[in-house]
Amino acid sequence: RNGVAVVAQPQGSDSASVVYDAVEAAKARGYDVVLADTAGRLQAKANLMAELAKIRRVVQRLEAGAPQQVLLVLDAGVGQNALSQVAEFDATAGVTGFVITKLDGSAKAGVIFAIAEQLRSAGTPKPLYFIGIGEGLDDLKPFEADAFVDALLAVD
Repeated sequence: RNGVAVVAQPQGSDSASVVYDAVEAAKARGYDVVLADTAGRLQAKANLMAELAKIRRVVQRLEAGAPQQVLLVLDAGVGQNALSQVAEFDATAGVTGFVITKLDGSAKAGVIFAIAEQLRSAGTPKPLYFIGIGEGLDDLKPFEADAFVDALLAVD
C-alpha cells in the first residue's frame, strides 16, 4: 500500500531476529534506512521491554553507531501515563525523539508539555518530530510548535 519493502516472520518469532533479518536485507538491497516497528509494547511488561533492549543490542552489533534514531510513538489520548512510558522506554531503548498520534480526535496532547519538562529537568531534552492526524499515508505531519500551541489554546 505504501510501496516499501517489508521483512516479516511468522507471529511468535523472536523480535530481535526479525530486526536482524531486516537490517541484513536492507544492506543487501542497498537501503540506508530500516524502520523497526515494535508497537504494542507496554512499559509494565518486563518481557516485552527486555525484547526491546535485545533489539537495540542486536542492531548495535550489526551497524556501528546504530540505531541512529529511536522514536517513541505516543497516543495523544494516553494522558499522564505518557510520563512513565517516556521514562521507561528512554531507559530501555535510548529514545531520541517522539511522534504523537491520534490528534484527529478529541485528545489535544497537552501532556507533551509535562514530557518536555520531565526531560528538561533530567537534562535529556528530546524533540517532537511528527504528529499523526489520521490513518492515511499523508496524515503524519512534521511537528510545528506554533501551530500546535495555537490549536491547543483555541476556543471552539
